[in-house]
Amino acid sequence: MRVECTNEKVKYVVAKEVTQVSQSHLERLLQGKGKAVEHCLLKMSGRWSEQSGLSQSLRALNKCCFKCLPCSEGEIPNETDSVSCLKCPEDQWPNDMTECVLKPIEFLSYKNDTIVLLVSIISLFCFFKTSTILGIFILFRDTPVVRANNQTLSFILLVFIMLSFLCVFLFLGRPTHVTCMLRQTSFGIIFSVAISSILAKTIMVYMAFKATKPGSFWRKFIGVKITNCVVFFCSFLQVLLSIIWLSTSSPFPEKNTHLYQDKIIFQCNEGSMLAFSILLGYMGLLAAVSFIVAFVARNLPDSFNEAKNITFSMLVVCSVWVAFIPSYMSVTGKNTVLVEIFAIISSSVGILGCIFFPKCFIILVRPELNAKSGFSRKIIKAAL
Repeated sequence: MRVECTNEKVKYVVAKEVTQVSQSHLERLLQGKGKAVEHCLLKMSGRWSEQSGLSQSLRALNKCCFKCLPCSEGEIPNETDSVSCLKCPEDQWPNDMTECVLKPIEFLSYKNDTIVLLVSIISLFCFFKTSTILGIFILFRDTPVVRANNQTLSFILLVFIMLSFLCVFLFLGRPTHVTCMLRQTSFGIIFSVAISSILAKTIMVYMAFKATKPGSFWRKFIGVKITNCVVFFCSFLQVLLSIIWLSTSSPFPEKNTHLYQDKIIFQCNEGSMLAFSILLGYMGLLAAVSFIVAFVARNLPDSFNEAKNITFSMLVVCSVWVAFIPSYMSVTGKNTVLVEIFAIISSSVGILGCIFFPKCFIILVRPELNAKSGFSRKIIKAAL
């Protein structure tokens, strides 16, 4: 509803219906229409009424009256009949346009978000599942399936997959200085060790098979602990990158008041997006190299070779993290954390399922295949 005054008559506009009446008849016509009309009866009544959330804009229509306009978002009238609005502080928001109140703070809370409980259950389930597989491998550590491709690397890989499921909890709950500093760096180091172990296993598959041929160049490298060097060197580079990141521009918790007008997002500021990008890029490089080496070695003897399984696992990892980049950039608020959690869990489950589930199937369901004679026959046949 609005009223616009002229010299002799007043236009009363309601629901697109315009009626012209004389000023003497105005009060009887608009009686009971609300206080918003009374604001515009300055000439006739000489008084004003308070209306929540409205300020009087000095748009004088022939010196008859003022027009009442609502305050903009995030503003309230600072006093009755004010000609301006008062902007609320950054951490506050108007309550029914009458006063400024504190904005609600949003983060992945254990109390208020059901998705946090679901993610916690999935992470714990995967952790205990990996622990069970590790126990099976320790129990059957002297069998050919476990000893093939360096059982020590298998144990290291399983332990760091377990840690990757646990590092998800650093992303949940109220951000602190400690969790913000540890969440990305710990995840990066854990995944780098895991993928470095996979790369070392793939290299060993290729070297071990090539060394079976008479006069092979690779025989002299079999005794060298080259796989341990691969794991150490690749992991050390990620540790070095993390130390540089934390010492120069470490992540910290912050309250983002600009993303949404009506709430505050409590999040971790990565400090340096360049360092974060380098961390992810390095992991992607390791995964790509592992995929290429495993793809080259995929046609080696099946019983001895797990390069096919590694190829599928690295394909899963690369697919997940390629999809992660646009998803991470397209969401806001706490959804960015959920996207990264999903990528961590998915890639870890992909490695676990592609590499270790087939071995557990042979150990528990088809023990007759877990025999040294089967390995020997296929290796000799392929070498000839």
